[in-house]
Amino acid sequence: MKRYTEEYKRDAIALVDSSDKTVTPVPRELGTSSESLRSRCRRARADRGESEFGELTSAEREMVRRLRKEDREQRRTIENVKRAILGSTGRCNIPGRRLAA
Repeated sequence: MKRYTEEYKRDAIALVDSSDKTVTPVPRELGTSSESLRSRCRRARADRGESEFGELTSAEREMVRRLRKEDREQRRTIENVKRAILGSTGRCNIPGRRLAA
């Protein structure tokens, strides 16, 4: 898979934005994938607040990624606490409570 510099990506997006062409012919001229350029253009429009489809901005995507990571970590912590409560007896140490499996 080919890696492009950020400058190259910005220039490709600017080329699409400045021309009257659709996204499809521009990647052919540049020798890149039309789908990757299309998705970059969509993200750039969202970051500029011009999205028609309710696309998330880069900051919002980063926040979702961070929150999902925190959620995974908290779920792991909860599972570890459940295991610790069970201890070596295999029973819950809190009188009158059962631990859900």
